[in-house]
Amino acid sequence: MINRLIEFSLKNRFLILLVYALLAVWGYWALLRTPIDAIPDLSENQVIVYTDWEGRSPQEVEDQITYPLTVNLQGLAGVRDVRSSSALGFSMMNIIFQDKIDPYFARTRVLERLNLASGFLPEGVVPVLGPDATGVGQVFWYTVEGPYDGGTLHSLQDWFIKYQLNSVSGVAEVASIGGWVRQYQIDVDPIKLRAYNIPLRTVIEGVQRSNTNVGAKVIEASDQEMAVRGIGLIRSTADLENIVLTATAGTPVYIRNVANVHLGPEFRRGVLDKDGKDVVGGVVVIRNGANAQEVISGVKAKLAALEPGLPKGVHIIPFYDRSTLILHAVNTLKSALLEEILLVTLAHVIFLWHFRSILIVTLPLPLAVLGSFLFMHYADISSNIMSLGGIAIAIGVLVDAGIVMTENVLRHAERYYEEHGEYQSAIGQITLEAAKLVGRPIFFAITIIILAFVPVFALTGMEGKMFHPLAFTKTFAMVCSTLIAVTLVPVLCTFLSH
Repeated sequence: MINRLIEFSLKNRFLILLVYALLAVWGYWALLRTPIDAIPDLSENQVIVYTDWEGRSPQEVEDQITYPLTVNLQGLAGVRDVRSSSALGFSMMNIIFQDKIDPYFARTRVLERLNLASGFLPEGVVPVLGPDATGVGQVFWYTVEGPYDGGTLHSLQDWFIKYQLNSVSGVAEVASIGGWVRQYQIDVDPIKLRAYNIPLRTVIEGVQRSNTNVGAKVIEASDQEMAVRGIGLIRSTADLENIVLTATAGTPVYIRNVANVHLGPEFRRGVLDKDGKDVVGGVVVIRNGANAQEVISGVKAKLAALEPGLPKGVHIIPFYDRSTLILHAVNTLKSALLEEILLVTLAHVIFLWHFRSILIVTLPLPLAVLGSFLFMHYADISSNIMSLGGIAIAIGVLVDAGIVMTENVLRHAERYYEEHGEYQSAIGQITLEAAKLVGRPIFFAITIIILAFVPVFALTGMEGKMFHPLAFTKTFAMVCSTLIAVTLVPVLCTFLSH
């Protein structure tokens, strides 16, 4: 088979050159579109379920929410583990699935089971899924700073900046942190309630009834239909103060008669601190499988477009940007790759001392690297410090097959020259015989080197996620170099062996 492949390549030299030129372009296209990150994603395949139950103690949350949900979610297909925790007012669950399970299939199965939760959870409690992101999805943090209080800046983040960033492709969630959520707060005076003989339930029901819009039918007038509706949504503290609770002897009792209405902060469980100051910020979480570098670039572009529309004096200031780490890690590996290619080329110059043969051996190097990126793109392997490290490790091995092939062709050409005095007219036959002589040994030698990485492919769990990219890219590069050695290198020898 190897010999037939060599014969086919030498009989169709220009076709082989065209094929590898197209593969080079295709590989460069894949290089530009391969996701880039600093390190492999080592997080587990998980779905987060969050349940809010305000004011309840951790024990109540555990007994009535966490435990029932844990029991019902353990039987899902592909579930490996269910980890849960209960705290004051909320429950957090991490459903860990097997790595082979598709993340969106896992989310669908969890959501189906949560639809049945209303039958055994307390009234009004609704579990929600976390974002479709991984544990290392937080790629960009920023603060919103300006001459306003924390409530105003938090409202700006929640109702303007957050929604704009959610529209960026690849963003799973933008979480707000710091500052406080502004609320309408009603401080009821129990003495006044007792004086008016009004129970607290009447105040709650009165606010609930008043904070709503109602619709009716239409009125026909002058051949027109006019919709009738009642506007009752609360828009200010004055609207709350003027809610009627009851009437005594024809005199209405308003909320302002029994309570103090004002704006205030929601109860907080954490802060965002910057240089000792409480600030407002946001966290951008990318979607599972998204290109971190592209998402961060999109977020930066969107923030630059938002800046002119912000209130005077308000600025969005990044303070964590993973693209810096990504670029440093990738540039380090790129520099190492270029240095290795230069060193290999220099070694060829010193030992072969034949310029054209140097081209024969050196040209397959970038082709093998581009070929490995082509495999990476379609195997969903991101460019990170481990995957690029696999290519860097393979650089020295990539040229071995080409050197052996080129050296054997040159040796046969020299022998033919000594016997016949001229070898250019027979270079095709010389190359064919020389390539056949070493083609099979080259193929099996590279195969043995590739098989040496089988134990790495057998790793599972976090170790597998860490080292699989390295093993895959090294294998991809060596497979490409082997194919190049028995197809392209003999063709180049017929053109450059002079």
